[in-house]
Amino acid sequence: MSSPTRIIDSHQHVFWHGKDDAGLVANLDEHNIDKAVLLTWCIHPSEGDAGYDEALNPIHTASGRGNHPGLPLADAVRAARRYPDRFVLGYAPHPLEPNAAGWLEAAVGMYDIRAFGEWKCRLLLDDPRCIELFRVSGKHHLPVILHIDVPYMPNVETGKAEYCREWYGGTVENLERAMQACPDTIFVGHGPGFWREISADADTTGGIYPEGPVIEGGKLFRIMDDYPQLYADLSATSCVNALQRDTDISRQFLLKYHQRILFGRDCYNDDLQKFLQTIDLSDEATENIYHKNAERLFRIES
Repeated sequence: MSSPTRIIDSHQHVFWHGKDDAGLVANLDEHNIDKAVLLTWCIHPSEGDAGYDEALNPIHTASGRGNHPGLPLADAVRAARRYPDRFVLGYAPHPLEPNAAGWLEAAVGMYDIRAFGEWKCRLLLDDPRCIELFRVSGKHHLPVILHIDVPYMPNVETGKAEYCREWYGGTVENLERAMQACPDTIFVGHGPGFWREISADADTTGGIYPEGPVIEGGKLFRIMDDYPQLYADLSATSCVNALQRDTDISRQFLLKYHQRILFGRDCYNDDLQKFLQTIDLSDEATENIYHKNAERLFRIES
């Protein structure tokens, strides 16, 4: 695989895991990344999880909400104003907020929001409150970047389905119904619940990051075929783990859908870059995955 002429990180956060905006820019420079799409994560008071507190911006701990608000729009805006040539803004108000659609409309006008994300909520993707936001996103040509974690998963030892307290969105069936309800909206799949579906044994294999060989016939191939509005986000351990399970099948996936795949990290390492360098991709696929698809979706000048 040849080196890409440009790299855009389509899934990134700021004031997160110990890096402020200057630290993130230095990290982008270290890994030869030109721009990043900064995404929010709005945590509703009903969904607070102290396990994330050390990774979040401590300046927001005294919010009076009873839990940390997550990765708010204010932090992303601050970073983008300091480094306008390096960042593109995304924003996803929580669907349980009564005026979430109005907030999104206002943010598009005030801050030139280019993506709806990161959507990471303990609601089903086809909940009417989510559908409303997805439709507003479609109206404004905002790709919807989704974090999916399944609500039930087989126990690794017993095989019995167990409730997963930290679920987000539901299953790919919920995703399908959301896409059917929002035909004019582009969706970008991300997270353990999305990438586990690369293998046909996703429903019977336990663990957030399934191991072992990929079984052909995974639902991920079918829904990518059935829904041209669906894109795939390569960021985070969930994707790298899935792709490393079977490099032959991963290469098939990357080549078949290269016009709908986005390079992204959701972290600060270069694990994905190192993995992609081991895959024999065409020059066209390389350029699309690393930057051209992002340029088109997020309206970034080439």
